[in-house]
Amino acid sequence: MPFSFLNTVTTWFLKKRMHQIELFKKYPLEVQNEVLLNLLKNAENTEFGKKYNFSSIKNYSLFSKKIPLTDYENFFKYVERSIKGESNIFWNSPIKWYAQSSGTTNSKSKFIPVSKESLEECHYKAGKDVLCLYVNNNENSNLFSGKSLRLGGSKKLYENNNNYFGDLSAILIDNLPMWAEMLSAPNNEISLMDKWDEKLKAIIDSTLSENITSLAGVPSWMLILLNKILEDRNETKIKEIWENLEVYFHGGVNFNPYINQFKSVLGDDVRFYETYNASEGFFAIQDRNDHNDMLLMLDYGIYFEFEVLDKLNPEIINLSKVKLNTNYAIIISTNAGLWRYKIGDTVKFTSLNPFRIKITGRTKSFINAFGEELIIENAENALNKTLLKHNSRIVEYTVAPSFISKKKSGFHEWMIEFEKAPANISKFCEDLDENLQKSNSDYKSKRFKNITMRRLEVIVAKEKLFFDWLKFKNKLGGQNKIPRLCNDRILIEELIELN
Repeated sequence: MPFSFLNTVTTWFLKKRMHQIELFKKYPLEVQNEVLLNLLKNAENTEFGKKYNFSSIKNYSLFSKKIPLTDYENFFKYVERSIKGESNIFWNSPIKWYAQSSGTTNSKSKFIPVSKESLEECHYKAGKDVLCLYVNNNENSNLFSGKSLRLGGSKKLYENNNNYFGDLSAILIDNLPMWAEMLSAPNNEISLMDKWDEKLKAIIDSTLSENITSLAGVPSWMLILLNKILEDRNETKIKEIWENLEVYFHGGVNFNPYINQFKSVLGDDVRFYETYNASEGFFAIQDRNDHNDMLLMLDYGIYFEFEVLDKLNPEIINLSKVKLNTNYAIIISTNAGLWRYKIGDTVKFTSLNPFRIKITGRTKSFINAFGEELIIENAENALNKTLLKHNSRIVEYTVAPSFISKKKSGFHEWMIEFEKAPANISKFCEDLDENLQKSNSDYKSKRFKNITMRRLEVIVAKEKLFFDWLKFKNKLGGQNKIPRLCNDRILIEELIELN
C-alpha cells in the first residue's frame, strides 16, 4: 500500500476517535463512574472481589470505605501467587505478562500484572490516541507517510510457569498489532535486543535508510541514540538525515532539562508531545501543541483517586473534588486487577474543564535530611532557571545530602554531567542555591545563616559517567533512570569513585 494513501486512510480512521474523547471531556465524572462499576462487575467473582464483596458496591462512597489502600509491597503477595500459576485472584482473565519496573534504578524490581484488557483497552488504545490527538492538531501532518522510530526495552521469559516479564515497552512491542508494526522501526528482533551497545548499532544500521517521521522513547536514551547517529554520519541536525521528521513523543522523565539539547539536535520545526504512561497503566496525553500539560484519559479502564499531600490529615478524593495547583499522589484501580493502588507519582491539575495535569514528581523522590523537604519539582525548577541564566546544558544529574559534622553544617551535593558547562561553576552553585531557596521555603529556612545547611556544592562529572555507572550496574537502555534525589549517599559515593 503506498504510504501517501496509508497516511490519508490512517489519519481519517484515527480522527473518528475524537468524538469519544470529547464525550469524556464533557462528562468526566459520569464516564469515571461507569469505569468503576465495570471494573467491580468484572472482578466480583475473583478472590479479591469476594473478600471485599464487590457485588454490593454501587458507588464511590462504598468503594472507598470497603477497599483499603495498597502499594506494591502490600500487593505483592497476590502478584507472587499469580506468577506461580494461580488465577482469578485479583482479576477475572488470565495474566501471563508482568511488566518489570524498578521506578528508580537502585531499587528492587517490581513485577506489575498486565492483562489482555489493559493491553488492548489501555496501552494500545492510548497509543492510537497519541497519534489521534497529534494529527487532529496538525492538519497538514504526513506522519503516516513514514515510520516511527521506537526505542524500547528487552523481553525475558519467566521460565517456571511460561509467564513473560520485561520492560513494559518490550511487552507492548512483542504484542503489537500488525498495523502498528508496519508503521514502526526497527523491527521486533532489534527492538527487543537485550545488550544496549549491540542494540544501538543495530537500530542505527536498520533505520538510517528509512523515512522516519516520528520518534518515541525516554529522553535520556533517545538523546544518546541521536547523538550517536549524528556522530556516525558527521551531521549536525537529525533533519539532515530524516528530512520528514515531525514530532518526538516522549515520557518517563521530566523533559525540561533536555528540551534545549533536543532542539539543538532536532531543529526548531520538530514538535514535542508528552505522554504519561507507566507499567501500571497509561494515564495522560498532551492534547495541544506547544503546551506542557496533559489531558487525563478517563476511558481506559482506570479509575482515578487522589491523595491530598499538603494537609495534616491526608484525604483521599476522586475527580469530583480535585482543585487546581494542589499536589496530589495518584491512586488507581485498573483492568489488570490493581485496586486502590498507590503508584508513587504526584501530579497537579492545571485545568478542571477538561481535566489536565502536570507530573510534579514521586512521593519518594525527595530529600529531607535536614528538614528541608526538597521535592523533585523544586529541584528541577531551580536547575532549569540556573541553566538558562548560565547558558548551560546537562546530560544527567543526581543529588544527595552531605551530613552535618562537628565542624561543618550539612549541605546538598550535586553530581552533574554537563553537555555545555557554565563558565563559572562557583557562580553557578550560588545561583542554583538561591533559586532553590526561592522554590522551597523549607530549604530557605534551613539555609538561614548556614546554621543547619550551607550552600550546595556541585561535582562536575566526567563525560559518560552516568552511562558508565548504568553499564556497570547492567542497567543500560529500557526504562532505567538515574535517581534524581536521594536521602542517602550510596549512589553518589559510587559515582564519585567512578569519577
